[in-house]
Amino acid sequence: MSSKNNSTNPCLKANHVCDKAQYEEASLWEKLKLNIHLALCPCCRNYTKNNKKLTEVIKSSNVKCMDKTCKEALKAKFDKALKEQEIS
Repeated sequence: MSSKNNSTNPCLKANHVCDKAQYEEASLWEKLKLNIHLALCPCCRNYTKNNKKLTEVIKSSNVKCMDKTCKEALKAKFDKALKEQEIS
């Protein structure tokens, strides 16, 4: 196992801030540091570009989500089938 902690990897941090910025959860300071990192790192620029494309596709999609009642009924059926599987 590597002795280097992944949370200290600057690219992992930059990607995390990119994800936070996507959902408008990143602070101004985080965004500033991200932009500096992006100026220097082509891999993270590519990650950010792909992340933006993904966000645009999801926002423009016409996906209909299951309502809460249907989700609960489906979960109950799943749990029942899982219990029956465990008994067998």
